[in-house]
Amino acid sequence: MRIVNAGEVAAALTYPALVDALADAFRGEVTVPLRHHHRIAQPDGVPEAMLLLMPAWTAAGDNAYVGTKIVSVYPGNGAKNLPSIYGSYILASGETGAPLAVLDGTALTVWRTACASALASRYLSRKDASRMVMVGAGALAPHLIRAHAAIRPIRHVTVWNRSRDKAAALAEGLEGTLPGVTFAAASDLRGAVAEADIVTCATISSEPVVQGAWLKPGAHLDLVGGYTPTMREADDLAVRRASLFVDTRTGGLKEAGDIVDPIRRGIIAEGDVKADLFDLTRGNHAGRSSADEITLFKSVGTALEDLAAAMLVWRSLPV
Repeated sequence: MRIVNAGEVAAALTYPALVDALADAFRGEVTVPLRHHHRIAQPDGVPEAMLLLMPAWTAAGDNAYVGTKIVSVYPGNGAKNLPSIYGSYILASGETGAPLAVLDGTALTVWRTACASALASRYLSRKDASRMVMVGAGALAPHLIRAHAAIRPIRHVTVWNRSRDKAAALAEGLEGTLPGVTFAAASDLRGAVAEADIVTCATISSEPVVQGAWLKPGAHLDLVGGYTPTMREADDLAVRRASLFVDTRTGGLKEAGDIVDPIRRGIIAEGDVKADLFDLTRGNHAGRSSADEITLFKSVGTALEDLAAAMLVWRSLPV
């Protein structure tokens, strides 16, 4: 069995190839059971921990695979100067069940998350989209920028973060890494969003960061960070103004605060969600319908994406 570290994951992947692999997976036959949540009691005074198991497998036959992402969440690790989240991905043969590899789950997750947004953007953003705003400057931000730039002619990226120093550091670090693309840090998020063709958010905010009134006609809003029903990255007006899309209806209608909260309060209805990535990749919905349409894509992730990324890494590894 092979151990594949974060560097090897990155060396095996490209953004265009992974976007295509995700599209194939959403069009294909992949079984994705419900994610398993297991609470782990901790000593008094230490926050409860969680074990997450996310399995998926392809249809039986030649070149079939079974995979499971194992994620441990220990909120109390901050007191020990340790990460609160660890992840590993186990890939096995779908024909025999024999283990093939253990991959770095954190690296796999940021790659597949960014490329899922880029896959949605292929259907939902304007083909001539050239200006992008990145809201958030964490580990996922550079991957989202590169993934979107891989499928649209991005020429300028503005980075905004609550800490302007972090936004500036990310912008400076990315300068020169994408040919023809310039980077800048913004203090005025409203002004940056008003000029943007694509606005992507990767935050852990519980309150809306982007307001719908700021979005120009034709803008595409990509919401990645909020992964619980209580988290919001965009306000109600953004949700009302936009045509709504999700990665999966199963996740988007249960876990995504930017969708679940407005539905709960009667701002929108479930039927206002036009399509998910299954619908888009299979041609059941065309995606963007006009140049002036505002589109919103909300993702919370799915084990299908992890499996598609792990399969691509495995097939791309040197012998």
